[in-house]
Amino acid sequence: MSGLDEADDTTPLLRDDSSSDDSQNEGYRSRWRSIRVMYFTMFLSSVGFTIVITSLWPYLQKIDDDANASFLGWVVAAYSLGQMIASPIFGLWSNRRPRREPLACSIFINVSANIYYAYAYLPKSQNKYHMLMSRAFVGFGAGNVAVVRSYVAGATSLKERTGAMANMSACQALGFILGPGKDEPIDQAAVVTSNILFFIVMFIFAVFETIATPLSMDMFAWTRKEAVLYNGIIICGIGFESILVFLVVKVASQRVGDRPVLLAGLAIIFCGFFILLPWGNHYPKIQWADLKNNTLVNQRLDGAMTANSSVEPTGCPYEQTWCQYTPAIHLAQYITSDILIGVGYPACNVMSYTLYSKILGSKPQGVYMGWLTASGSGARTLGPVFVSQVYTILGPRWAFSLICGMVVGAIILLSSVYHRLIAFSVRVGRIVD
Repeated sequence: MSGLDEADDTTPLLRDDSSSDDSQNEGYRSRWRSIRVMYFTMFLSSVGFTIVITSLWPYLQKIDDDANASFLGWVVAAYSLGQMIASPIFGLWSNRRPRREPLACSIFINVSANIYYAYAYLPKSQNKYHMLMSRAFVGFGAGNVAVVRSYVAGATSLKERTGAMANMSACQALGFILGPGKDEPIDQAAVVTSNILFFIVMFIFAVFETIATPLSMDMFAWTRKEAVLYNGIIICGIGFESILVFLVVKVASQRVGDRPVLLAGLAIIFCGFFILLPWGNHYPKIQWADLKNNTLVNQRLDGAMTANSSVEPTGCPYEQTWCQYTPAIHLAQYITSDILIGVGYPACNVMSYTLYSKILGSKPQGVYMGWLTASGSGARTLGPVFVSQVYTILGPRWAFSLICGMVVGAIILLSSVYHRLIAFSVRVGRIVD
């Protein structure tokens, strides 16, 4: 039975049954053909996600005037909540049935949900809730990530796995530009720790991607259109940067190991958020000044500017009281932070998956990968809610200080279990010795 499980886990998704046993070389080529299909699947998923995330806040404001930054957190979280629910389901499904089934189902759900999102502006009321529901369904469809990663992990050897995971993550970055065997002595402490570390990594990045647009609009007085354009350019740059990081990580992990790369990535992320803390005596532009000035102009021109009453106010909203006493974040700080996080996050992301896959071993990993994806989705559910609430009420100083503390906690946790985060084959070898 174990042999059957292993065979099924590495069986190509696109195999030709009439010639599947012709030769070992043909099997190898067919396996990598399927893996490249998985890469392309991740690429398309990332393209769709990135197009939406940069324009989410302006779109929400446009279709529903009652929506605020706090509700934005729930909209962003809805995607990850849906993914968190779907990932274990699709992971279990892929372990018991051909992987084509959950992949086809998830793609259908994803396409339908994106159409729903595109037309969320049509209802005459409660548009923000339609947007919330559509993002939840899109996230549910994105639960196929567990299937993709379990296939890539199971279809590659231990030697190939770091490169395969790095390639898969590179496909995600390029998108920015455009049940285990019961007889295995799996180290449960290492498994749980890996899930916690991955949760923290994804939580931190969820905070970063959620707050980028509101933060830039508040601090730099960008309009909605400018925020979408400039942040889109920044994310595009981070995507190119991430591809380079994945290539470097692949080489670095072979020379120094996976754990040091993960530790270095966390240290770089800490530096990125520490630099983002507000300093100095320069304060952000307040939106009420715009409103006051517009009122004076309207009075002087005796209503001549009524047609322009929809002019978009810019700056930090006066409802956020911290805007009046918290120093502004400079553009140089923001860009430097983006660069550092663009280095640290992809390194941590690919190393988390690689270490986790190696810890689990060679048995079918659908369920465990489903739980890892669910862990990341849980982080991306809580992260946006956390940052939208803390940022709106207390401001960036508190929000980013708490993130720095969380990264320090992750570094301490990783250091404390450093010796246990080893490959399954290495652990079994030690047991045999």
